[in-house]
Amino acid sequence: MTVFRTIAAGVAAGLVGTTAMTALQEVMAARRRRDRAAVGGNGAQPEDPWASAPAPAQLARMVIRGATGRDVPAERIALFTNAVHWGYGTSMGVLYGLVQRTRAGSPLVRGPLFGLGVWASSYATLVPLGLYKWPWQYRAGAIAKDVSYHLVYGSGVAAGYQLAGRTGR
Repeated sequence: MTVFRTIAAGVAAGLVGTTAMTALQEVMAARRRRDRAAVGGNGAQPEDPWASAPAPAQLARMVIRGATGRDVPAERIALFTNAVHWGYGTSMGVLYGLVQRTRAGSPLVRGPLFGLGVWASSYATLVPLGLYKWPWQYRAGAIAKDVSYHLVYGSGVAAGYQLAGRTGR
């Protein structure tokens, strides 16, 4: 496979993996909302919406503030969450494709291992930025859920890369 085809397959793989991860996250979020509603959660919003914004939005806010010196309105949280999530997931698919050019082995193993690597790299990046705490400072269930998202992501990337590699020949 040429480098161009490898990159194209990596983009496709990143989109497949991110789609799989996002689908699982949405299913889990719907379940949490349903469970909260069943126990009578009040749905109160924090005073500062950025205090509970997802890490991808907070990262985008940090970069924009650093580059422009201007703050980002809270109405942009969803936009920045999705832009960073999909952009990062897709670009990591390209990395997967480039690394796979030099590696042998089963995608059934490589995919989940890649997902675990992406999970670990997120902590290595976001903890020093103050956007995450160290993994051992979270409940075990929260870590298990986050790891499961990344295992699904890595498996989706591997499957997407295999499929894109076959159709690109």
